[in-house]
Amino acid sequence: MQPRNSRLNSSALRGAVDLAAVKAAGEAAQKAEQARAERARQAAAADSAGAVPAQSAHRLVIDVTEDTFEAEVVQRSTEVPVVIDFWAEWCGPCKQLSPILEDLAEEYAGRFVLAKIDVDANQLLSQQFGIQGIPAVMAVVAGQLVPLFQGAESAANIRKILDQLILVAEQRFGVAGGAAGPGEAEAAAPQRPEDPALSAAHDALDAGDLGGAIRAYQNVLIEQPGNTEAKLGLAQAELLKRIEGLDLQAVRAAAAADPKDVEAQLKAADLDLVGGHVEDAFGRLVTTVGRTAGEDRDAARLRLLELFEVIGAEDPRVVAARTALARVLF
Repeated sequence: MQPRNSRLNSSALRGAVDLAAVKAAGEAAQKAEQARAERARQAAAADSAGAVPAQSAHRLVIDVTEDTFEAEVVQRSTEVPVVIDFWAEWCGPCKQLSPILEDLAEEYAGRFVLAKIDVDANQLLSQQFGIQGIPAVMAVVAGQLVPLFQGAESAANIRKILDQLILVAEQRFGVAGGAAGPGEAEAAAPQRPEDPALSAAHDALDAGDLGGAIRAYQNVLIEQPGNTEAKLGLAQAELLKRIEGLDLQAVRAAAAADPKDVEAQLKAADLDLVGGHVEDAFGRLVTTVGRTAGEDRDAARLRLLELFEVIGAEDPRVVAARTALARVLF
């Protein structure tokens, strides 16, 4: 008879994976949509009154202090991604990087806003963000922190990072930059009621009905292939279904005994992730991709991509693992 704590099941794992992230993305998207609708309403009102709309004077590069951080960064991030440049007057690399970021803010024409924070004048903010060295660049999207990079970077590399940030902001949080112009008030949609099919899928997942949740999320994706919330929910439900009934000790023993046993590595990576050892799960699969070929390599690579979906593309651990995967593939 197996010891009770050596066998895992879905009910024991609910909460080990952050199931709340499924709904959090949707809530952030709704808040962003409300903010855009309100911005469009104000612009339309100003236009009808013959006033200059506030967004026409929208600044792409702003200096932020501890007093203005809440309004200029947190609140603004519900409408547009806010990229934060932590700098200081004495920092040589900052003087190289800051002009590049400012030029890119103009080039991207409102798809993100650049917030500049002088770490010497705003030491509390620097401490709160855990800044260890500058220049350091982070972003805030719908109130969520997204680490980007530290140190000097070329304009070409920063463009790639910004493109990924903007894509995540739009697909995961519904935050899209750009100022509202005349006539956009009509295009701004009111807050959407929650999709009943998506709500049913969430309820099934919360109740531990993994088969029902998988079918429900798949049905949503048949009708809405680009629904990010459904993709995340499906990835989490499939993960929990895969590890249901697995013997933790047996899986880990098999994976340790034969590093070339791809199936054992896949199961161990799933258990690593559910147990909160995200880097271990990613590292195990990257190593497996690097030491295999053909169908085995494809299996490890695809499982890694599935686990990326569970954690979320903007997570810095996913970003790092994608870089590591690219190195072993190419």
